[in-house]
Amino acid sequence: MGSRTALDSDVTTVGGVLTDRQPLDFHTLGLAGCIDRLTAPLRQRGTVVHWDTPHWGIEIPADSASLLYQSAREALSNAFKYSAAHTLTIQLAAVDHGIRLVVADDGTGFDSDLATCGRHHGYGLRLMAVAVQEAGGAVDINATPGMGTSVTVTLPLD
Repeated sequence: MGSRTALDSDVTTVGGVLTDRQPLDFHTLGLAGCIDRLTAPLRQRGTVVHWDTPHWGIEIPADSASLLYQSAREALSNAFKYSAAHTLTIQLAAVDHGIRLVVADDGTGFDSDLATCGRHHGYGLRLMAVAVQEAGGAVDINATPGMGTSVTVTLPLD
């Protein structure tokens, strides 16, 4: 676990939802930096966070960056609340005319069929999927009980 910084206290959990007290600053921190701030509560709990960001040099419009950030916040909040993961991997990569965000953990997983159709579960994931689809993108959620979870969000950039 890395050393704790003053910025770590700027990210809190409210009802298990990760909340950054600082305004988003994609210009200064970049999208990856803003998302990385959200991992502070997971790191403080002992979760190892790995980054893979082969997207350098690609300009991400502010509306797409905001949607990817909100999607990451939902996936990371779920990992914080439910996964008990030891390791979390975040990938932000350029793909054919777009950008892909993957948040994957080695935690407890879940039955994705039940989570997206149940009466009391999966609202955050469903709302995320609707927002991404309205932007012309796609969401893929792979989860298996005892085998971890992977949330993939792909957005077009043209």
